[in-house]
Amino acid sequence: MTQEKRMQALLHHPNYRIADEDPDFLRGDDVRCMRLQADYLKTELLLQEHGIKHTIAVFGGTKIIEESHAKQNLLEAKQLLEKEPHNEEFIRRYKVCEKILSKSHFYEMSREFGKIVGMSGQNAEDCRVTLMTGGGPGAMEAANRGAYEAGAKSIGLNISLPREQSPNSYITPELCFQFHYFSMRKLHFFKRARALVAFPGGYGTMDEFIEALTLVQTKKIDPFPIILVGKEFWNKVIDFDFLLEEGVIAPQDVELFSYAQSAQEIWDCILMWHLKNGAPLV
Repeated sequence: MTQEKRMQALLHHPNYRIADEDPDFLRGDDVRCMRLQADYLKTELLLQEHGIKHTIAVFGGTKIIEESHAKQNLLEAKQLLEKEPHNEEFIRRYKVCEKILSKSHFYEMSREFGKIVGMSGQNAEDCRVTLMTGGGPGAMEAANRGAYEAGAKSIGLNISLPREQSPNSYITPELCFQFHYFSMRKLHFFKRARALVAFPGGYGTMDEFIEALTLVQTKKIDPFPIILVGKEFWNKVIDFDFLLEEGVIAPQDVELFSYAQSAQEIWDCILMWHLKNGAPLV
């Protein structure tokens, strides 16, 4: 091998890459601590740069959609079922579409709540209290949409998933972030939170809600109001009275959250909680 070829072999060997330009090194298991730090720090510095002090975190199902879209989906499901009335999958799909349509009013409620939060500041640049969502579609999209329609900024914390999650288009571009690690995303959800609002949803929504309850219950974070929207839905999802009767939670644990049935009631609950605890929100 000539000297020139030996030199080329050295220069092009993957181990010769500068560390921060070596994707194989950066993706290695031993460098996970650095990736965790970067996952946290990028968003943290940008939130500081944009003056984000307090946030209202809103969670909810990605399948909570506008009434018009829900009606269209139900119509399509009905047409399929009429062609094959004994098809079990079509029967199941029709019933699900009925359920989704019955919950479509939560989309408008989340949208209205987003407007209320968006209008709570002095102007569009006032980010002292800023709406924050998981950045996806459904109830989260509705909240970001409401803030957008109010002319206010709002935040979206997306997460990279096997099936790529796209941010909804109503998030403020400079406040739209993507995380690799759920843990770092959760940290940012709760670090600046002055309230958590949970609309009906699935595993992701329940995960964030239960995480918030646990953190507040164990005093790992300062308490804040936790609002469940749609009492009938949540009482079927989690039987809190049963947990209390079984002795696995204490009486004061069921006082860590409250219910609301309208956008204004959500906001009033948040304001009253902060006023009662001596730290007015706005």
